[in-house]
Amino acid sequence: MKGTSSMSPVVPKIQVRGLCKSFGKKMILDHIDLDLMSGESFVLIGGSGTGKSVLIKCIIGLLQPDSGEILVDGVNIAKISRHERQSLLSKFGMLFQGGALFDSLPVWQNICFGLMHEKKITKSEAKKIAIQLLQAVNLDAAIADVYPAELSGGMQKRVSLARAIAMKPEVIFFDEPTTGLDPIVSGNINDLIIKCVRDIGASAITITHDLNSLRRIADRVGLLFQGKMIWVGSLAELETTDNPYVTQFINGRADGPFTTG
Repeated sequence: MKGTSSMSPVVPKIQVRGLCKSFGKKMILDHIDLDLMSGESFVLIGGSGTGKSVLIKCIIGLLQPDSGEILVDGVNIAKISRHERQSLLSKFGMLFQGGALFDSLPVWQNICFGLMHEKKITKSEAKKIAIQLLQAVNLDAAIADVYPAELSGGMQKRVSLARAIAMKPEVIFFDEPTTGLDPIVSGNINDLIIKCVRDIGASAITITHDLNSLRRIADRVGLLFQGKMIWVGSLAELETTDNPYVTQFINGRADGPFTTG
């Protein structure tokens, strides 16, 4: 049509606007803004207790924000029905810091727990899918019948990653995916995160203190400090910025605004 642009504005996969969350008198998130684009890997950094996990829990619906908006594909999740919200949240996958595997279930049931409950697939179908997912995260099919307690920490992380991608989510959240792992295993997990996210075309938000992991998986980085998103930029900008908070954090210096602010 005449006078109408053929270019539609790109809508972020997730938009967070003015998000606030307090526990009692303590402000954890203070008017946070965040955009996550489709196919983007966004990494959240910051000191312990700065609100990184709280932000993710608000986005996925585990915590209720005090104020602000969260939009998924342009839809404000606070203004839709419970059924519609569940449908939107089904687009999310999560790899928790501790793995959060069910000790009483074998690996294959852990991986396909959501599929069996949401999609109502049979146990035989679920096990076939679980074995395929194990192979996707470089684990042997024989692991399917093993219980989580029998696995190493790195293997448990890979099983948790297989579970996170089982529903083919559009957004995956990773909470400290390499914590407690040696550098070689951490590198393997980082490579698997990149591979799995690319294979399913997902966007990702990762919380990490691991700078090697950050540099391996990030497209953009956001730094949280005292409940505020005080810096956002590309990986290249992270390496060249003179922002004192960023430079103290990535260089691990004892002196700086983190410790004097």
